[in-house]
This record gives sequence, structure tokens and C-alpha cells, in this order.
Amino acid sequence: MDNYFLAITLVIFASFFQGTFGLGMKYMAPLKWEAWWLVHAFVAMILVPMVWAFIAIPDLIGVISHTDSATLWLAAFYGFLWGIGGILFGVSVEKTGISITYGIVMGLAASMGSIIPLFQIEGAFEQPSFPIILVGVALLLVGVAITAVAGVQRDKLKAGASSNSKAIRMGVMIAVASGVLSAFLNIGFANAAPVAQSAVEQYGVGTQNASLASWVVVLLGAFAMNGGYAIFRLARNNSWNSFTVADSKKAYRWAILAGIFWFAALGVYGQGAALMGNLGPVIGWPILLGLALIISNIWGYRAGEWKDSGKSFKVLLGGLCVLIVAICILGYANY
Repeated sequence: MDNYFLAITLVIFASFFQGTFGLGMKYMAPLKWEAWWLVHAFVAMILVPMVWAFIAIPDLIGVISHTDSATLWLAAFYGFLWGIGGILFGVSVEKTGISITYGIVMGLAASMGSIIPLFQIEGAFEQPSFPIILVGVALLLVGVAITAVAGVQRDKLKAGASSNSKAIRMGVMIAVASGVLSAFLNIGFANAAPVAQSAVEQYGVGTQNASLASWVVVLLGAFAMNGGYAIFRLARNNSWNSFTVADSKKAYRWAILAGIFWFAALGVYGQGAALMGNLGPVIGWPILLGLALIISNIWGYRAGEWKDSGKSFKVLLGGLCVLIVAICILGYANY
């Protein structure tokens, strides 16, 4: 019982970081996107995970080297696929806007990132909580869809003009691909469970800290995509001098801070999910993303993004209420 409440508390805490790290993306200038992103990705996917994991698991290299190589490559590959989804997210935003893209990506990432690990569990259909999880995930999708509709209504009210329908259709298709691929971050974490298990059984590491070893493996693949793409953009645009542009200290600080917050979300979530047992990635992931969506909208409201938005703000509140109900149902599923 104590572990259960600690697990839920950790996931809730993680959602604060997940819903907050995106604030740093508003402060990229004067750095080019590729320069800012390379710094951010290195901090988020390599530096912080490695440092934290080595502190919690002194023999991290031994843990990883004693894990079956097929497991390691598969987990890293899933991280790489998530990286592709992240790049497609940016492309979709350019074509359809943040509200439509965020709604589609969050909905698909939360649902598929939960359902696929559930089906990978032996005897998933016999789990007593199986129907409760499905109801919770379905409600989560409804809540995300409502918040996306609210965002679209707000954007139309402020823009006062219709966008190119062909570009929007293409953007929606890209957003769907991004949402599907974004789910692989959690799928990779779930499939990297043997790494954490090795840390617990062979090296005496605590269950919570052992989850950090899983993230190190998954995020190596994620950085290969994100860092690789940023370097490609730097080379293609010949924008290497962006790193030394004047008045960039603030942008660097936000790149580092956003990176710390980004992995803090995953690291703390992983600890909470580990305490939940086999259903941790199934239940914890949609709770994390659902709460993060609520928190990000709170930050948006405080920043004035919903000022003079009319009825769309009431629609948003309705969507957030549905998300809260869905999160409560998912939390009960593992009670």
C-alpha cells in the first residue's frame, strides 16, 4: 500500500517536470534551432541520465554489459524511433499549428504507449484491471481531443483567418505518424525491463534506482536520432557559428534547464512505474502525459495564452475535467 501511494506521488511529481520543460523552447533565440537542440538533447538524453545513473548504480557499465545484447539493441532502437517522432512533431507544427499537433501526438503517444506494453504482458486479457485500464485510456483520449479542439478554436479566434486545408491535411498525417512513434519512448522503457532486473538481482540495486539503467539504454538510441539530426542541420545550414552568437547566455541556460527538467520527468516517472510492478509502464505513462497536459495548460494560462479566448477556454476546462477523471480511473486500476 505504501509503495502504491509513493509510486503515484512520484508519477505526479514527474508530470510537473514533463509539463514544464517546454517553457524553455520559448527562449531559443538568438541561437539557431539546431544549436539549441543539440545542447538540450545532450543534456537531457546523455549527461543527466548518465550522471544520475552512475550515482545511483556505481557499476552501471557492468549492469548493462551483463544484459542480453538483443534486449539492449531493441530498447535503443525504440528510443531511436521516438526520436523520429519528435522531429516529425516540429514539422507538423509548422503545417497545422501547435494545438492540433499537440492534441493528436499526446493522445496517440499516451494510448499506444500504454496499450502496447499491456499486450506484451503475458495473460494481459486475464488481468483484473484490464477493462478498467481500457476505460481510463479511452477517457484520456477524449480529454486530449477536447483540449485540442479548445486550442484550435482559440487559435482561429486569434488568427481570424483560415489556413491552407491541403497543408493541414498533410500536417495531420505527419502528426499521426509522430504520435505513433512518440509512444516508443515508453515501449522502449518497458522492453528495457531486463536491464533493471539485472541491476536488482545481480547487483543489489533498489527497484526505484534500477529503472535509471533502462533509461540510459533507451536514450542512447534517442540521442542518436536527435543529436544526429541537429548535427545534420548544422552542417546543411552551415550554422556552426550560431554557438558563438552574442547575447546567447540566456538561451544556453534554458537549453540546459529544459534538458534537466525533461529527464527529471522520465527519471522520476521510471521510479514510480518500477514500484507499480508489471503494470507500471501501462498505468503510469498515460497518467504522466495526462497530468503534464494539464500542467502545461496551467502555464499557458498564466502566460496569457488563453486571454480573450471566449468559449474555447470553457471547452478547455471541460477537457481538463475529463482528463482528471481518466487519471483517477487509471490510478484506481493499479490500487
